[in-house]
Amino acid sequence: MSTLHDFEATTLRGDTRRLSDYAGQVAIVVNTASKCGLTPQYEGLQALYDEYADRGLVVLGFPCNQFAHQEPGSDSEVKEFCRANYGVTFPMFAKVDVNGRDAHPVWRWLRQEKGGVLGDAIKWNFTKFLVDRQGRVIERFAPQTEPATMRDAIEKALAA
Repeated sequence: MSTLHDFEATTLRGDTRRLSDYAGQVAIVVNTASKCGLTPQYEGLQALYDEYADRGLVVLGFPCNQFAHQEPGSDSEVKEFCRANYGVTFPMFAKVDVNGRDAHPVWRWLRQEKGGVLGDAIKWNFTKFLVDRQGRVIERFAPQTEPATMRDAIEKALAA
């Protein structure tokens, strides 16, 4: 059975990162976009990261341009936007597809592990997956779910 730790992804800097580097941490894996009505969720995700990082939480952001072309920028533009507008310090990865034939393997796996309202497809930006310290998906949160409302689930995962 696969876990998050079996995958790797390219960072915004272009380096390959093994997701096993986050073994032992609780992770929020989220597809992001800079020009979306939900973009202010970066602030809430950063707040969760700031609050819980020392207890073992990491947020892994994956920019995606599949929904209304709301992430048109280059990886360096995404990085600068996130830093300048939301002070993002959590790990961000290169742009990926989350649906379809070219979906990144980690996103194919996440969708398989926890389907949503529309089957396993990701329906919009800021779909969030909570993953336990062993790399197993605990819960899937809809795009409209504000990060702050995930606190109870995060606390439970950190305590497990």
